[in-house]
This record gives sequence, structure tokens and C-alpha cells, in this order.
Amino acid sequence: MAAITILLLLAATAASAADLSVYHNVHPPSPSPLESIISLARADDARLLFLSSKVTASPGVTSAPVASGQAPPSYVVRAGLGTPVQQTLLALDTSADATWAHCAPCDTCPAGSRFIPASSSSYASLPCASDWCPLFNGQPCPSNEAANAASLPACAFSKPFADASFQASLGSDTLRLGKDAVANFAFGCVGAVTGPTTNLPKQGLLGLGRGPMSLLSQTGSRYSGVFSYCLPSYKSYYFSGSLRLGAAGQPRNARYTPLLSNPHRPSLYYVNVTGLSVGRAWVKVPAGAFAFDPATGAGTVVDSGTVITRWTAPVYAALREEFRRQVGAPSGYTSLGAFDTCFNTDEVAAGGAPAVTLHMDGGVDLTLPMENTLIHSSATPLACLAMAEAPQNVNSVVNVIANLQQQNVRVVVDVANSRVGFAREPCN
Repeated sequence: MAAITILLLLAATAASAADLSVYHNVHPPSPSPLESIISLARADDARLLFLSSKVTASPGVTSAPVASGQAPPSYVVRAGLGTPVQQTLLALDTSADATWAHCAPCDTCPAGSRFIPASSSSYASLPCASDWCPLFNGQPCPSNEAANAASLPACAFSKPFADASFQASLGSDTLRLGKDAVANFAFGCVGAVTGPTTNLPKQGLLGLGRGPMSLLSQTGSRYSGVFSYCLPSYKSYYFSGSLRLGAAGQPRNARYTPLLSNPHRPSLYYVNVTGLSVGRAWVKVPAGAFAFDPATGAGTVVDSGTVITRWTAPVYAALREEFRRQVGAPSGYTSLGAFDTCFNTDEVAAGGAPAVTLHMDGGVDLTLPMENTLIHSSATPLACLAMAEAPQNVNSVVNVIANLQQQNVRVVVDVANSRVGFAREPCN
């Protein structure tokens, strides 16, 4: 099939669409975009460990604003919980199923506002006997209380996140996204955190994975198994991105690649990358380097929470070699943070950095804009290839297409039709 280059077009929207903005989560901005990305990418190791070990228990459009910042997790969406509504900022996470919020009282939660269950007339604590409890890996009911349903304790569960962990109780309440209200939405109410809170979402997380606790699963046919998001760049400090829920209003110019399923990591969104090219040259990777293998977890995941795209060692080595060959920096290359291909831009002619293209099944060629390929320092004439090798302490067979490479691209996840689409869309 002929390759289709993704064009720079505004996404078509339906009259019924209501946008939820997305923004990047840091203020004030760092003096240097390169320093910001290096700082953010320090949290990627824990994120990649989470992805590589992921095992999950067995009609209109709603769109929420999304904004950018520079503290992990990278992107948050405005949402509401409870009656009367309590506004909250939830981290947008396509690789997590469970939604959770920091609840009052919680002395060890990150500084910031808390959801107050006692102030919501629609909040209900879900007991250990609830059907939801095993899905959240909750603690089983005490055997001596099984006969008295009224005295059953709330479903309690714990969850690791980044380099911390939290303890939560399971509850349900009305979740508000844009103009939509999702009644009886099951989520975790965090009451205690163990470990550093630096990389924890400040107020909570919205689970957009594929598992039974996720937003898509809990809303059934309401959103037809479809959502999309456009992430603004780290230079944008407004709710200019968006999370769009439902099939209506998705971009007509999106080009789709098949969505793959991995029974060992069923929450993740796998796509089949068939190759990479730098400029007009295909990257010479070892045979089978991109192969999808459900038995080992090998393949490529599209993830909103990882900062910079990571390739397995043989893939990244080949990509780096070809990129360096074409740039031809006279003084060579240096390392900075996670990046090992940094060069002096004064030594390279304007336009000397080649474009990187991700080739996928279905004839989809995602050519990355230069701002998604290079990160520049504002203080020195320095730029770095904004990709890296997967850390050696995680599953070395998983490639991750991360949020830096997704910026100003609308990513459409269509679980009902088993496909993932991409369309260029400026949302800064």
C-alpha cells in the first residue's frame, strides 16, 4: 500500500462536540526547553518499568481541555467530581485503567486540593463485596463478616505509582467531563501515600486504558469505544490541547493503523511499527526488531505518560547512527541527561537536521515535525535528538512512542474498530 504522509490539517469537528482542554502541568516555564525535557525524562525510567510489567485483572462527543506543564505526569485535564461538583485536575493516562483522586483527609498526599467525599451527596463507599473490588485488586472481605452485609468494610486497595505507592478506598460518584455527567463512576479515593510524591499527580488521574475499570469500559456504549487527544507542546501554558470522547467529531483526515492486543498487558495500546526512516534513508534495523509478540510483550506502545520516545537497543543504535551520519556535526556529539546525540547547531547548516518518520501497518507514515524531533537549548547553540534507548533495567523488548513525539498530533484511539489514527493538528 502506498505510504500516506500525514498532512498539517485542522481536525474536523462536529457541531455536537464539546471540548475538554488538556494542559501541560508546570508553572512557571523553565528557562530552557532542553532543561525542562531532561528534568521530565528522569521520571521515564519508573514509567517504562510500569509499562513493561503491566498486567491487568482479568452519542455525541465530549471533549475536555488539556494543557501542558513540566512536572510528571505531563498532561492534565479539567474534570469534576461529586454533588455539588468539586473541580479537579486529573492526569491523562492512556496506559492506566483505574481513575483515582487524592481525598481528604490525607496528610501524606501531594500539596494541593483534595476531593472531599463527605461534601458530596452522591458519593458512595463501595464495600469489599462489591463486584468492582477484585477489578481494583482490592482486599477480600473478612470471612467472619460475610454474613452481615451492612457491616462490611470499604474495599481497600494499594497501588504503586512511579517511585511511590498509595493506599485507597473504593468509591463511586458522578464524574463530570465537559458537559457530560457519568453517574456512579467507580474510582479510588487515596487516603495515604508512601514514598516521594514528586512524580505523583497532584490531584488525581483519569484512566484511559483498555481494562474493565477504565473510563471507556465504565461508560459502555456512550462513547462508542472511541477517544482522541491532542497534546500541546511544552512551550504552551494554556488549556489549548483537548481530550475528545466519542466517535463524532474525530478528524476526517486521520490515517489509521491496526490496534493490537496483548493478553499479558491488555490495558496498553499496541501498534505495529514496520520501520523508521531518517530523511529519505530507511534505518537498517535487525530483522524482527519491531515484531509484535504477545508472549514476550515485544512491540510498540503509544503512551501519553512517557516523555520521550524510547526504542530497544538495536533499534535505537541503528536510528542514532543514521541520524548522526546525515547531520554530520564537525565537532561530534555529546550526551546530556537521557540524550546522547547532542550537537552544536552553529556547525550545522540550517535545515541540516533530517526528519524522522515512523512507518506503521496500514500505510501510515508519521513524519515528525522538527519540534518533535529535536530539543533546543535556549542558552547555548545546542540541540539533541529527542529520543533515547530504553533503560536496561526494564523490559528491553518494548518500544514506546511518547508524548513529546505526539505533540500537535491528534491521536485517535478506536477500540471498537481496533485501530489507532494520527492527524496533524496544531493545538498549542
